[in-house]
Amino acid sequence: MSITTHAELLGITRVSDVVGDTLKQMREYARPGMSTKELDDFGRSLLQKYGAQSAPKLMYGFPGWTCISINNEVAHGIPSAKVILKEGDLVNIDVSAELDGFFADNGGSFILGNDKRNLSPLIETSKRLLMEAIGCIRGGVRISEIGRHIETEARRSGFKVIKNLVGHGIGRSLHEEPSEIPCFHDRNNMRRFKKNSVVAIETFISTGASYAAEKGDGWTYITRDGSFVAQHEHTILITDTHPVILTEKNDITF
Repeated sequence: MSITTHAELLGITRVSDVVGDTLKQMREYARPGMSTKELDDFGRSLLQKYGAQSAPKLMYGFPGWTCISINNEVAHGIPSAKVILKEGDLVNIDVSAELDGFFADNGGSFILGNDKRNLSPLIETSKRLLMEAIGCIRGGVRISEIGRHIETEARRSGFKVIKNLVGHGIGRSLHEEPSEIPCFHDRNNMRRFKKNSVVAIETFISTGASYAAEKGDGWTYITRDGSFVAQHEHTILITDTHPVILTEKNDITF
């Protein structure tokens, strides 16, 4: 969406604060021995406290309040009482919500407890490249140039990017124009970021795979080769200079 009034700015800021704080609290609440459903139930309680609705549940009938993906699950993992978090798991939580007609989206990957697989470099690279990409965005910049930067720097760090999951516009709906903001270089994407528009910027940084595959449950994406993927995401407002990071309460920084 394009922000044209102060009321719209307040609306998008409020829902962004909600999803940012929910993600931060869920990350801090997670512990070994907890099921992903228990973690999702905690997220539900936070969203309901704020009077917000789960965006994937509202828009698409997703069977959970938040998306929780573990290890080689890349995105859209379904919370389950049967999936128990373990020490050293790579956990991704994606929280998107609607409040008073406005939508915001954010996500983040982290290691639960001790980093048994030495995945911290993957996590830190994903966070760093997200913040670098955001720092390059302003009105008039080509969307493809942001993807080029993320892909190039991921490769220099010894990683790959996932090429079939993308960021997107957001605001009055969960997914709006521009419909695709890739974290890779798409030379055919000639579109530019527009001042005063709201978008969700994501990184999908991989230890091996270049594409995510459907798991078979209708929602979850995985890597077929068992490789790991770190995702980090902020909802931002584009300006003539540095964007406003609307979901900064999630504390995804580098």
